[in-house]
Amino acid sequence: MGRLDGKVAIVTGAGRGIGRATAKLFAAEGAKVAILSLTPANVDAVVAEIKASGGTALGVPCDISDAEQIRAAVEKVVGSYGGIDVLVNNAFDPTAPFSSIIDLPVEQLQRNFDVGPIAYLRMMQACYPHLKASGEGRIINFGSLAGIVGLVGYGPYNMAKESVRALTRTAAKEWGADKITVNNVLPVADTWGKDIDVPAPTNPLGRYGSPDDDIAPVVLFLASKDAQFLTGYSLTPDGGSIIDSAR
Repeated sequence: MGRLDGKVAIVTGAGRGIGRATAKLFAAEGAKVAILSLTPANVDAVVAEIKASGGTALGVPCDISDAEQIRAAVEKVVGSYGGIDVLVNNAFDPTAPFSSIIDLPVEQLQRNFDVGPIAYLRMMQACYPHLKASGEGRIINFGSLAGIVGLVGYGPYNMAKESVRALTRTAAKEWGADKITVNNVLPVADTWGKDIDVPAPTNPLGRYGSPDDDIAPVVLFLASKDAQFLTGYSLTPDGGSIIDSAR
């Protein structure tokens, strides 16, 4: 018996990286998974992987910066599967996070907010009635260690990701009575690919996390019954990178 048997889960940014790993693990644990991503080819590839392994998946190409596409995506999932039990807000725009504060244009900051806390808010609002009807709704949002430590050169990304944490804490308090838990994940993981030169990891465990083996299982935990008494928290699968700093 899987830990998510009978559950319906939406995973945004599920076409690659952590989103893909999470969607595949959810499906392996018995969930019906909606694969939301901007790139249709990536959506189709992940759906095919899940179905080839005996899982259930629905592909929904979606630009999460577009409120109408979010609404239509949620309607499609509910129309296909009858409800929603789990929402994973993972998507972001990897082309827009880099800028110093002194050079940061408002337009670039706005883009980070549009695909970050604003998109997450819209997804949460659209899914809310279905998560409430579930009786044990789960929302897992993706923040970032970068925002906590103020990573240099990532000004707009840091600001948007810290806003996600504020959104999460507030929704956790407001929606607790509806039996919806809302938590953050702040991962440190190897999602760059082989062609990108990144600094050597400096955390105590001496490595970057694996989306499949280190991050997706934490998201699964938060989506499962095991985490039913946790809400408003930021879990940090980061190999010990911050160890109580600024939490």
